[in-house]
Amino acid sequence: MKVAIKGIERELICPACKELFTHPLILPCQHNICHKCVKEILFAFEDSFADGGSESSNQSSPRIRISASSMDRIDRINRSGRKRNSLTPRSTLFPCPSCQRDIDLGERGINGLFRNFTLETIVERYRQAARAAIAIMCDFCKPPPQESTKSCMDCSASYCNECFKIHHPWGTVKAQHEYVGPTTNFRPKILMCPEHEMERVNMYCEICRRPVCHLCKLGGGHANHRVTTMSTAYKTLKEKLSKDIEYLISKESQVKAHITQLDLLLKETECNSERAKQEASQSFEKLYHVLEEKKSAALRAIETSKNIRLEKLQTQVEEYQGLLENNGLVGYAQEVLKETDPSCFVQTAKQLHVRIQKATESLKSFRPAAETTFEDFVVDTAKQEDILSDLSFHSNGLEIPEINEEQCRMYNKALISWECPEKTDSADIYVLEYHKLNKEEESVTWQKTEVCGKSKVISDLDDDSSYAFRVRGYKGSICSPWSREVIMRTPPAPVFSFLFDDKCGYNNEHLQLNPRRTSVESRAGFPLLLGSERLQVGCYTTLDYIIGDTGIAKGKHFWAFSVEAYSYLVKVGVVPSNKIQKLFHNTHDVTSPRYEQDSGHDSGSEDAFFDSSQPCTLVTLGMKKFFIPATPAAPKDPASRILPLPSCLGVCLDCDRGRVGFYDAGRMKCLYECEVDCSGLMYPAFALMGGAAVHLEEAVTAKYREYHDDI
Repeated sequence: MKVAIKGIERELICPACKELFTHPLILPCQHNICHKCVKEILFAFEDSFADGGSESSNQSSPRIRISASSMDRIDRINRSGRKRNSLTPRSTLFPCPSCQRDIDLGERGINGLFRNFTLETIVERYRQAARAAIAIMCDFCKPPPQESTKSCMDCSASYCNECFKIHHPWGTVKAQHEYVGPTTNFRPKILMCPEHEMERVNMYCEICRRPVCHLCKLGGGHANHRVTTMSTAYKTLKEKLSKDIEYLISKESQVKAHITQLDLLLKETECNSERAKQEASQSFEKLYHVLEEKKSAALRAIETSKNIRLEKLQTQVEEYQGLLENNGLVGYAQEVLKETDPSCFVQTAKQLHVRIQKATESLKSFRPAAETTFEDFVVDTAKQEDILSDLSFHSNGLEIPEINEEQCRMYNKALISWECPEKTDSADIYVLEYHKLNKEEESVTWQKTEVCGKSKVISDLDDDSSYAFRVRGYKGSICSPWSREVIMRTPPAPVFSFLFDDKCGYNNEHLQLNPRRTSVESRAGFPLLLGSERLQVGCYTTLDYIIGDTGIAKGKHFWAFSVEAYSYLVKVGVVPSNKIQKLFHNTHDVTSPRYEQDSGHDSGSEDAFFDSSQPCTLVTLGMKKFFIPATPAAPKDPASRILPLPSCLGVCLDCDRGRVGFYDAGRMKCLYECEVDCSGLMYPAFALMGGAAVHLEEAVTAKYREYHDDI
């Protein structure tokens, strides 16, 4: 049974331009898109990134529309260094308009995509059915041209009967050309490999699901992939497709039943949406009613207070007007003074005198009878505004995300990571909010950012400050409740970046650096074993020192690192530039049995000698412990000076104040602080002995989580 051309129009529409396909290309996700649309999307993304993602740049092409979520997910551009021209966009990464999956076209870009000739032929048949009345004219007739009767696929031209006989004479090679009915869709008879343009595709890669040539299999990107012959793939796929089509046709009654059910669901959805609108309107009407009542009550209270105050002030005005000559109280008193009869005068003047005295006192200490300000009537709606701003549809079906504190990091930037308890991804987008904890601020202002994934890097946070973070998920207009707030503290100073110095004093016999110079390891091998022979005659076993490759001249700086749990002895701190040579040649900055707690020889004179001989300020770590140095201010009990070793430690150097602090970098809590001489250029310093390893903390970048997930 043939399928009517009109019924498949949906399958022939490009998802980008919403028009019939023109030269469709097959994307790696197996969806199709017009050749022109791919170029326009790539140019649009390139222009958007060049303009900083501005909204205006998003309209670079009238044919396509790029969503904000797609712009947020695409954070890298083409790796190749080709210069842009009008034909070749530099960007090769964009979201598929159909499935929104990120598509990376690689170095070949658009040229690496196959053209879907089968779809192109079907589109052409659809166009011909749509314009059946419009004839295709002969390409070779003299004006006026005749209507064509056939088209040659080898010549890519259309002919009338007479012109076809002339250009394809009997007995010649052209007579063997393939011809079809009149068409404007000409495709090559042989499909060539887009990566090896001179090679014909003759195999099918079952991993990548695309045709390949023998060079792709021998030494190309499909060398280790499972491939099959093109004929086998053709037969297998055609059989599968035929069976699937036959199955669908056999289930026609079931499909119609589903369509009927879906029609009912459409009507039910319409009814339910109207009911939901009414319920939402009623809820807001209730809020309006409450607000109107509160508004009326507040206005009535203000009006009542105003009238009382005006009445008091008006009475006071009248009283003071009575103090004027020939007016009110003064005028009445002047008339009383005219009384000549003493008994009558005394009878009246006694009470009048009391009133005159009160008026005199009131005049000396003038105070308005009422306040003119209405500060007590200011309505504080800050909390209500916050509540209303969070007003949304809540659903029990949307999981509450939880911030994973183990995966979160606070260093030069903050990396906030979260997950859903059921390990599902039910939300379309997440909203992360954070604010700085400040006891002086009465109201809290949350900063908000939308995230498509489950982690976000936050920049521009203040040093030595605590921040609260929370997250919620959104699916359409429905949102989950907020997650539990997590408090994290920023480093006490800007992060200082450096690498281990592999030149100055570096002992490559005892120490081993990784290629990136971010980790150093000390191995307890034969050199240490031979050196320990001298311990029985009272000699010392030296430490192996290594410093950072960058110095600090001024300001306050912080850096962090981790020490492997198996490490026997590690010392960390700072060293001035004028003492570096002494550091690497000193024979007393060592460990001796005479300093062991059980040896009984830990005398005060030895401690004084040991401290005075140190060319740098260091603290001791090892055996999963942090040792607070023995200073006059430190506890005398050695056990109270031993702390558990944090998983990540930090050093904060304040050159301006001449102090260095050692921190638990996970909680940003200071464990020990002391004075340090910062007269010269200061360098981070490390010392290792026995089996030990130190790893510098990596800076948090936008790609940090992606990089570690790949590892």
